[in-house]
Amino acid sequence: MIVVCGEALVDLFVRRDGATLATEAVAGGSPYNVARGLGRLGRRVGYFGGVSRDAFGDFLLEGLARDRVDLGLVRRVPNRTTLSVVATGADGHPAYAFYGEEGADRALDPADLPPTPPDLSAIAIGSYALAVEPAASAIERFLARDAGRAVISLDPNLRPRVIGDIAAWRPRFERFVAAAAIVKASEEDLGPLYGEGAALEVVAADWLARGPELAVFTRGARGAIAFHRRGAVVERPGRPVSVVDTVGAGDSFHAALLAHGDRNGLLARSALAALTEAQIAAALDEAVAASAITCSRRGADLPTAEDVAAALA
Repeated sequence: MIVVCGEALVDLFVRRDGATLATEAVAGGSPYNVARGLGRLGRRVGYFGGVSRDAFGDFLLEGLARDRVDLGLVRRVPNRTTLSVVATGADGHPAYAFYGEEGADRALDPADLPPTPPDLSAIAIGSYALAVEPAASAIERFLARDAGRAVISLDPNLRPRVIGDIAAWRPRFERFVAAAAIVKASEEDLGPLYGEGAALEVVAADWLARGPELAVFTRGARGAIAFHRRGAVVERPGRPVSVVDTVGAGDSFHAALLAHGDRNGLLARSALAALTEAQIAAALDEAVAASAITCSRRGADLPTAEDVAAALA
């Protein structure tokens, strides 16, 4: 089983409808999307996160269940669901507001870790749950307990507005990097952490020196590039696609990267350490294809295994 840790929230889209406001609630949160993406790709996956007992929380759990995500690790809490509100003004430009103080997705208690699944193969972590308490401490404790049993895959998926002082958070982020076997990030993630224009090869070298076997960077329409601990550098191009939006594209990439590894017996430290350039290229191709499919759809509508196979064919 792959266990995904992190936040689940609701994106609330608001638009003017005459004298009233019309709203649309969409399930979201990067780790939540990754969990659903893995389920759609046919992998055995569980979600470990705090989910409210309110109506929004029920809505979030229904989405996980539809995509065959194991709910046994979910922690139902009385806290309200975090809302990310997107309102379009009269000028057509979106305005964002975030309502997450004491939200359910932050309310993981380090003392309430679930038992280790007997078939645990990987733990996927990421986004702002790694920076807000007590969730960040709970995830750190989970990794400290089970990192020896599972491959850790990290996607920082930075949300600077939520994290706040990134310089103060960076030492904790580097602890997460050191625990990981795979670090996947977008080029956009690097600016807040290392300054605009940070060179991918420099960042990759820093990360790999801390312990991971593989550092992967997504580059939008230009595809992806991976750096391996043994020195291999593998680039794969993007895929032509009519972009509807890019919501969930990075999450789809992460899910497909892990699904490929799981399906091919690569989610073990020894296997990752011995990856060939051909194996890395195949994994990147599958992840790029999944991401492109998501970009062709509205919202974080991640593909199935059949969708990806058809695209690669």
